[in-house]
Amino acid sequence: MTSILAPAHLLAYSTLLGTELYQSFVMTKVAYQALPRSAFTTLQKQVFPIYFQSQSLLLLFVVATTPPHGPITLVQSKADWISMAVAGLTAGLNLMIYGPRTKDLMVERVHQVSRDMKLQLEIGSVSEEMQKLNRSFSRAHAMSIHLNLITIGATMFYGWRLATKLRFEVE
Repeated sequence: MTSILAPAHLLAYSTLLGTELYQSFVMTKVAYQALPRSAFTTLQKQVFPIYFQSQSLLLLFVVATTPPHGPITLVQSKADWISMAVAGLTAGLNLMIYGPRTKDLMVERVHQVSRDMKLQLEIGSVSEEMQKLNRSFSRAHAMSIHLNLITIGATMFYGWRLATKLRFEVE
């Protein structure tokens, strides 16, 4: 069992960290710069729920495969289980609360643009409803971004600790 856990753990951890870094710092930036706002919004509302689900599942898999004895080994090191708990909590908040809230507000803002167009507001003006939606969206989005950064930080901290435990044999 130990011989399976270590490689599975390293693959799960590296997939988790790679996914977090690539989605957060590469794909989001490229899509934002390359796509019109409506296409970017459509893409993000499809991608981020999958990202938050994958992130949470990978965190669970990392915990489950901690060598040599799975989660029992993880709880024996305070720094390790705390970093994974922080990552799990922040990823869970994005999965269950802030990701869906941000997505819903993003969609609602699109609908509000249509309603505002019917009101034929002056060019450059924004309805009171849109101002409220923008503030709510900004708060939810900022919270989601910060939670994601905390998750990445906790994941990297765990990875640093994991790397210090690696032992290589020369054959």
